[in-house]
Amino acid sequence: MDLRSPVDPQNADILPTRQGYDRWSTIYDGEDNPLIRLEAPVVEGLLGDTNGMQVLDVGCGTGRWSLRLASVGARVTAIDFSEGMLQKARAKTGAGRVRFIRHDLSRPLPFPDNAFDRLTCCLVLEHVTDLEPLYREFRRVCRPDGHMVISNMHPAMTLLGIQARFTDPETGRDTRPESAGHQISDYVIAATRAGLRADHLGEHLVDESLATQSPRARKYLGWPMLFVMRLKLSD
Repeated sequence: MDLRSPVDPQNADILPTRQGYDRWSTIYDGEDNPLIRLEAPVVEGLLGDTNGMQVLDVGCGTGRWSLRLASVGARVTAIDFSEGMLQKARAKTGAGRVRFIRHDLSRPLPFPDNAFDRLTCCLVLEHVTDLEPLYREFRRVCRPDGHMVISNMHPAMTLLGIQARFTDPETGRDTRPESAGHQISDYVIAATRAGLRADHLGEHLVDESLATQSPRARKYLGWPMLFVMRLKLSD
């Protein structure tokens, strides 16, 4: 997610999510992204030790979590529906240790029941309109003693006119993949209805440390930027 000064959405190009991320893939890894900086230590801590575990990375993008987890011994399967993002991921060092699959999250996951010890879905669900069916698929493919870590841009950012967006290098225009505009309650209630329970809910603010690392974040000092859940199967 690119967090800069708000731009009037009426002057932005709103693209279907897949098309938007295909375009974004050409510059995604080169951007200074404070949301990713804020997310990384939180998600890593909630995942715990993944050495030797089967991990599914849902919406893997250019492979930032897939490759990191594979490098510490996880057996990673990664899915995304943007071929542009997957091409970037497959070209990176260590990509041979990851099984990359193109998949549309509006369809059932192409995996058997109880296939994974851990599941990550990072900065993805704001683009999914109907959350409950996808959560049910997460529950189906996750082992009973496993857990899943979900991160999203905090809905408070929408109050500032912020959503996933980038400047298209070809057009120079503010460009936004379609987003669903969920609130925290939408994420939590849909998970509960799908038979999942949250044992961690975290809202993470922009602090001075992040603002020092990422100048783009300074204008949001004190605002919640990130929302993270750890979900387990309900008893």
